[in-house]
Amino acid sequence: MPQTFSKFGISFLYPDNWTLDETRAEGEAESATVYSPGGAFWSVSVHPPSTDPVRLAEAAVAAMQAEYSDLEQESSFQLVDGKKVHGFDLAFYYLDLTNSAFVRSLRTPVATYVLFYQAEDREYGQLEQVFAAITKSFFDSVQ
Repeated sequence: MPQTFSKFGISFLYPDNWTLDETRAEGEAESATVYSPGGAFWSVSVHPPSTDPVRLAEAAVAAMQAEYSDLEQESSFQLVDGKKVHGFDLAFYYLDLTNSAFVRSLRTPVATYVLFYQAEDREYGQLEQVFAAITKSFFDSVQ
């Protein structure tokens, strides 16, 4: 049975064998991250609605570039339920393993959100539909 996260004005479903970590720091973005047993994760951060979603996505990519010199990136844009979703698909090596990461950002009248999910490629193949389901449940909750 899936678990439900419902705080910070958002909600999403996630597998019951995943671990939840949430952060609510004064003056900073609120965030929630769920971790798979194998180390993959899906995360969302909530920012004020005046925050530029493209800049947030670009900042996430810049942080990844600082960490992984071989980072490959491809920009992404899609409409989800009429919402403009900007982002990047990322690929990099870590401990001789290939990894995939995805950054998605969107602005609503209520907030600006950044989604970030990542997995080692062997695990990603098994979790791609799980990431999609978590993301869909999140999109269903935002206005």
